[in-house]
Amino acid sequence: MQSKLKVALAITLLTLSLTSVAEPKRPECVAPAKPGGGFDLTCKLAQSGLVDLKLLDKPLRVTFMPGGIGAVAYNAMVGQRAKDNNSIVAFSTGSLLNLAQGKFGRYTEKDVRWLAVVGADYGAITVSSNSPYNTLDDLIQALKKDPSKVVFGAGGTIGGQDWMQVALLARAAQVDPRKLRYVAFEGGGETLTAMLGGHIGASSSGLGEVLPQVEAGKIRVLAVLSDERLAGAYNYIPTAKEQGYNISWPVIRGFYMGPKVSDEDFTWWQQRFEKMLAMPEFDQLRTQRGLFPMNLTGKELEQSIYQQVETFRALATEFDLIK
Repeated sequence: MQSKLKVALAITLLTLSLTSVAEPKRPECVAPAKPGGGFDLTCKLAQSGLVDLKLLDKPLRVTFMPGGIGAVAYNAMVGQRAKDNNSIVAFSTGSLLNLAQGKFGRYTEKDVRWLAVVGADYGAITVSSNSPYNTLDDLIQALKKDPSKVVFGAGGTIGGQDWMQVALLARAAQVDPRKLRYVAFEGGGETLTAMLGGHIGASSSGLGEVLPQVEAGKIRVLAVLSDERLAGAYNYIPTAKEQGYNISWPVIRGFYMGPKVSDEDFTWWQQRFEKMLAMPEFDQLRTQRGLFPMNLTGKELEQSIYQQVETFRALATEFDLIK
């Protein structure tokens, strides 16, 4: 009887310890780029979901920490803010690709705590609405004729996610990716400004981050990099695959925390995200931002990320991106 009481008491104390963890005093979502791109979108989605759905009592600030397409924020969280229980940091598939290539310095995918994935986007090849390229094949034929005549722009350096989408497209079209003209920007917002200003001819990004400009008629999507046409309002956008180019690039969007955040604080955030992801109202918020369902947390997410980074290391080696 005493042993049963001890077990019951231990369970009660554990439950109380988890539920008694205080809400962070100044909850913050760090977007590791300038405003206007995919990281901004990811933080704004968490802001709407956690605050509007009453899962946070305090406002969730969105702050910006550009530099190295995520490297500055990653290094800050690991090296300077390792115990910071206030802050979650947005990441994407591109972050994992950069980690695979060692672009975050001495830190690896095992140096942070992966919190949650809240949705998926898909890569997209876009041009301005007045571009001479009306279809993906128009763009491909121009590349085949003279790769130097088409200037691509995207948020990230050579080897980054947006560049990789263009490189895979070039390879599928039998064009040497090393001959592409590519201009790197610090985030999707700067890329869009450059394309609308006529400074670049085409862009690679996530579909979700350009949808406002698509809906405003400012840019045109030549292809979405999904296996099949997307459901609902975006079903009119052709895939690269159906146009003869076998490329697919899903873009996960989620959050991580510092490596020394306590288990109690980490669990507090994880529980909030799991509640949010289970709510139909959140699904509506996600859809409004052009994202599609993908829900992962905890150990399942951690293992998925470790496997993805290994896959990207192999891909980066194939493109001679790892020295």
